[in-house]
Amino acid sequence: MKKYHVYGVGNALVDFEYSVAEDLLAQQAIDKGLMTLIDEERHNALVSTLSAYESKKASGGSAANTIIAAAQLGANTFYSCKVANDETGTFYMNDLADCGVDSNLSMDNREDGTTGKCLVMITPDADRTMNTFLGITSQFSDKELDLSAIENSQFVYIEGYLVAENGARAAAVTASKAAKAAGVQTALTLSDPNMVQFFKDGLLEMAGDDLDLAFSNLAEAELMFDCTGIDACVKGMKQFARKFAITLGAEGAVLYDGSDTLQIPSPQVQAIDTNGAGDMYAGTFLYALSHDMDFKAAGELAARTSAHLVTQYGPRLDTKTMQSFQVAGKS
Repeated sequence: MKKYHVYGVGNALVDFEYSVAEDLLAQQAIDKGLMTLIDEERHNALVSTLSAYESKKASGGSAANTIIAAAQLGANTFYSCKVANDETGTFYMNDLADCGVDSNLSMDNREDGTTGKCLVMITPDADRTMNTFLGITSQFSDKELDLSAIENSQFVYIEGYLVAENGARAAAVTASKAAKAAGVQTALTLSDPNMVQFFKDGLLEMAGDDLDLAFSNLAEAELMFDCTGIDACVKGMKQFARKFAITLGAEGAVLYDGSDTLQIPSPQVQAIDTNGAGDMYAGTFLYALSHDMDFKAAGELAARTSAHLVTQYGPRLDTKTMQSFQVAGKS
């Protein structure tokens, strides 16, 4: 039996989440609904502007949110990432450990620098807009991988945001190849429309020729396959991965389990914050598959947890709430 259900590879970012008026985004020339990479000077300027708003802090990064969700449900997980030897990095490392996630981080192996940060701005329509200063996570490389842990996992999950940096993209490819050599299933999320628009070739490189499982929302899939509508996206995805999930927000998701296409509805809720919904969906889905649930059951469980998440602020649920979904998923 493998030690880990899911091994994640992704950026380490401390999220600072703010509830803001939509006109603030226009005033600051921020692209609404997207993730935009910014430098430290721009980050500091935005922090000054946002100082009038209350913020909520949590360890994040897309794949980290996914791995934490899987761990809360009961999966054994490992996360490879890079933080600096600073106060924010220590917070991040301790938060992962408190969530029950093993990682490559320790007090002795962190370098000087600045841990990455993400400013998450939530507008009244529940949309999330992110401005990210990568800091030291931009230097993520093969050094942060634990090949033994990869070989001892059921799934390796790779964050599409890594495509923006050459070293990180190369590390993602290394992780995927190591997984394949060990008979470990590989999963990739497209992460964000900007990543697809500007780094499509890199995402194709990360996926390789034999990707087992892909996660995407409709906007990302349409950009990835230069198409419009779910039917065309399903056709494109079948050439990209053996199995996949395309999320459709309040309309649920379309899944392909390798033979059948499934439409999974979403519970109808009043959304106030969609930040982390896709990450939660992937984490729940991977938990379910690694605990012998079929694709339909995995999709239904993922729909429930992600729908519940968007009814509150923040990219994760508390562990007690997550464990209640675990019980529901097994009934």
